[in-house]
Amino acid sequence: MEVILKQDIKGLGEQNDIVNVKPGFGRNYLIPQGFAIQATESAKKVLAENIKQAQFKQDKIKKDATELAGKLEAVKLSIGAKAGESGKIFGKVNSIQIADALKAKGFDVDRRRITFEVEPKEVGEYIANLNLHKEVKVQVPFEVVAE
Repeated sequence: MEVILKQDIKGLGEQNDIVNVKPGFGRNYLIPQGFAIQATESAKKVLAENIKQAQFKQDKIKKDATELAGKLEAVKLSIGAKAGESGKIFGKVNSIQIADALKAKGFDVDRRRITFEVEPKEVGEYIANLNLHKEVKVQVPFEVVAE
């Protein structure tokens, strides 16, 4: 029995894959649970069109991310934090502060896409990694200064 998977299933396949399964597994588990639909000719045509449209959207998202990455390469941020005399800051600089600083400069980046190589816990210079797309990543340097 051929089915089209609606989501990733470990050991069977990924979303939008057409796989052969035993009829009982397909009728009694995959289809009733909503994990798959039967692979009829019309369902295959719909799947092909959906994949084509999804690819177009992904290409546009990647193009936008590449343009944003080109603009972000020239940006240097300065983040203010309360610090002691030794230069150690109280708390730490987090991705929300980086996202707010980028927004102040006119760049809208989701805070969940920002990671650090080294957690900024002292005054100094650091690098934030921005994962704009699974294939587009950019590093933005920033400086933590004492307020």
